[in-house]
Amino acid sequence: MSLLSCDNLWKRYRLGDEPVQALRGASLTIDEPGFYAIMGASGSGKSTLMHLLAALDAPDEGTILVQGKAVHQLTPSQATTYRRERIGIVFQQFNLVATLTALENVELPGLLGKGDAQTRARVRERAMQLLTRLGLAQRAGHRPDALSGGEQQRVAIARALLNSPPLLLADEPTGNLDSASSARLWALLAEIAKENGMMVLMVTHEPAAAAYCRQTFVLRDGVVVAKLATEGLDARGVAALYQQSLGAA
Repeated sequence: MSLLSCDNLWKRYRLGDEPVQALRGASLTIDEPGFYAIMGASGSGKSTLMHLLAALDAPDEGTILVQGKAVHQLTPSQATTYRRERIGIVFQQFNLVATLTALENVELPGLLGKGDAQTRARVRERAMQLLTRLGLAQRAGHRPDALSGGEQQRVAIARALLNSPPLLLADEPTGNLDSASSARLWALLAEIAKENGMMVLMVTHEPAAAAYCRQTFVLRDGVVVAKLATEGLDARGVAALYQQSLGAA
């Protein structure tokens, strides 16, 4: 059984009176844990695909299976449980709660609907372990406005990992970071995937980011047109392979 399988995904929107065909039969399969990327130009359907995988939206047609679970068939309440228990999501904008400390932000997913003292203690221990692993032990008591962009994004990653999800989705996670912070974050995501035996799937437009990934799926006009072996290449090598894949599509 594949860890992730998307088959013939179609998604249409309307912008005012104009119809927009965001996905046009996109399909992809991931069989093993690891760090993977989705690349494509603006408007190619990358974020739409990510939203469908996170059950933040549903496809008009097609199927999505995550560890055999039919994500495309989830009800709204089931989708909420799926996001809380089965996946972690890292956004470009960090989405941290400004009034909470780093530690409190990481704890949030583990405390929803659970208020007993034993659970809170267990969640706090797990949150602190993650912050320590990500080099933020000394920043645990700081609020987001006292953290750098790279530190805020690492807090967001720790929060996404709190419930030990089998799938971590990262939507342009370094879009607000400088190049040095971005490179550190890509390396960190690769380490997380390897150490935890999990699947990390990242949307990016950066060839340098895809160089950290085991494989890269190329989206063009709502269709997955190629699957590239990008691990071990440098940014130039990825960029060249990416351009070749578009020319062959």
